Amino acid sequence: MDKTIELVNGVKDIHAMPSVIVKALNIMKKPTASMKELGDIVMYDQSLTIKFLALVNSAYYGFSQQISSISIALSLLGMTKVKNIIVAVAMKPMMSNAGDKELWKHSMRVASGCEYLASLTKVMDADEAFISGFVHDVGKMVLHMTNEKMYAKVVAMADEGVDIITAERKYFDSDHVKTGSLLAKRWQLPILLANVISYHHAPSLSSIPVPCNLICLVDKLVQTHYNPDSIDKDFVKTLGIDFEDLEELRKIVLQKAEVLINELS
Repeated sequence: MDKTIELVNGVKDIHAMPSVIVKALNIMKKPTASMKELGDIVMYDQSLTIKFLALVNSAYYGFSQQISSISIALSLLGMTKVKNIIVAVAMKPMMSNAGDKELWKHSMRVASGCEYLASLTKVMDADEAFISGFVHDVGKMVLHMTNEKMYAKVVAMADEGVDIITAERKYFDSDHVKTGSLLAKRWQLPILLANVISYHHAPSLSSIPVPCNLICLVDKLVQTHYNPDSIDKDFVKTLGIDFEDLEELRKIVLQKAEVLINELS
């Protein structure tokens, strides 16, 4: 019997999306949205302000001058990047509670890698690629919070080479794709994000396969136990990337992601 609904209903801590994210998303939905409205969310939160200034002055964005004004920092980043960073920072406590920080770090690596590859290949908007990569594994929060020790067994199986979905179903009668899909519906996430969450392990089943394929590729690239044989060579070819260059690409992605993780930690 599939236990997805029971699992999601049983975890009270993630029934609601953090309020700061809700505010940011609501502002972005408005046709007349202004940077001031989004900036107010950041400027009245000391932690967010510090993280934005650290990030805008980091090697991740590589601006030539030192920036000490939050309003200048926000204008340099742009509205969508500001929204993405708000989401990443606000989700950190929730993801850390659900994965001993590793889930958040992995999500940041995939987000950074997707942003980089999207900028390189132009297969999708880089800012959309970032947020898509960040939320792809959100369903893992449910499984980890349901039973931390049991999820450790799932991780151990995955480390031994067992498919993560197979391992999750063995212990939970569900998986992070199903729990994530249900969360996406309850949080009323945009179609793109809902698709990425639902199909990043099976991109061909999505009505928008390119973003799902991109997330699937980067997800595999940044794994600790990276296995080149698991990569879809046909998709890599469509990106115009030589398969032999993937190891170098992996190093670049991990280095860029580490800068971002350090600044937002």
